Amino acid sequence: MKVKLLNTILPLCTAAMCIALTGCGGSKAKSDNADAPQKVRVAEAVTDSVVLYKTVPGVISSANMANVVARTNGKLLTQNYTGGQYVKQGQVLFTLESNSYRDAVHQAEASLATAQSQRDYYTQQLAAMRKAYEADAVSRMQVAQAESNLAQAEASVKTAQASLSTARENLSHCTVTAPMSGYITESVIDVGNYVAGEGSAVTLATIYDNSSLQANFSISDSEYEKLIGRTGGLTDSIFRNVPLTFREKLRNNYTTDLYYASPSVDESTASIQFTGNLTNRDNELRDGMYVSVSLPYGVEPHAILVKDASLGSDQLGYYLYTVDDDNIVRHTPVEVGDLFLDSLRIITSGLRPGERYVTKALLKVRAGETIDPILTK
Repeated sequence: MKVKLLNTILPLCTAAMCIALTGCGGSKAKSDNADAPQKVRVAEAVTDSVVLYKTVPGVISSANMANVVARTNGKLLTQNYTGGQYVKQGQVLFTLESNSYRDAVHQAEASLATAQSQRDYYTQQLAAMRKAYEADAVSRMQVAQAESNLAQAEASVKTAQASLSTARENLSHCTVTAPMSGYITESVIDVGNYVAGEGSAVTLATIYDNSSLQANFSISDSEYEKLIGRTGGLTDSIFRNVPLTFREKLRNNYTTDLYYASPSVDESTASIQFTGNLTNRDNELRDGMYVSVSLPYGVEPHAILVKDASLGSDQLGYYLYTVDDDNIVRHTPVEVGDLFLDSLRIITSGLRPGERYVTKALLKVRAGETIDPILTK
């Protein structure tokens, strides 16, 4: 019996030992995998020639605008448009009462007729005097008097003609027309109100030609000095197609061609005004809209670029996790410049071209750690 029991126990022990050995071997393999360096995506710092930009706030304005004004006194009778609509040059916009101005025209016409009649009379009188003088019937003094009367009559005619022209012009101002084509505002004076525009013109509305717009912005005199020092002035090609962005995404993308810089510094703000032209596509821009201007201020021919999302920051500033030749992660402080193409950041100090840096899993790596880098573009 003892021999038989021993024969039974030995195979069981052998099996248990085999299971134990197998289990130990699996734990050791698992431990080896845990100690393997983690795979981390990295990229190389690249160099490129980039245009440097500075974002400055600006405002859109109409290149052409005109006030619609009343130049006569009287009640505003009609408004012949709807605010916000497009009006054409010469279109009738308002009418004002015109009775007094029409009467003034009639009076001026009567005065002109009287003056012309007197001129005709003195013309005939002078002719008769000259014939009488030839026949020694009148004196030279009488002829001179007739010439003087005619000259005064001709002057009276010219005065009456000028008065009639003024009266007709004043009457024409009772009908207010559009001085230019464009989009018109609501009237600032309601129909039925009295307008006193004869002494000083009264603005009734404003027309904006939104087909041609301008981008206006200012920079400080010190920024201007840097800009001029790094470029050739507004004739430089980098000032063509300057990017514009708005607070909300619009249907169209916009750029401006800069053409004007104020010739003097505004002493109250120590700034210089810039202006550029732009085309209003689909009529979606309006006078007074705010805009951000990506002002180019120079070209960096050998800028070092990294992915902006790879940058970290702490109390000391910006940093990258770089990877050395032994695949060890290093905490590398850097100085940064402008954003380029929305996703790349210019590194101005702390990084060499071609140096590798971590692009993913920034929260999982630590300085001094050995990794298995996976190079990406």
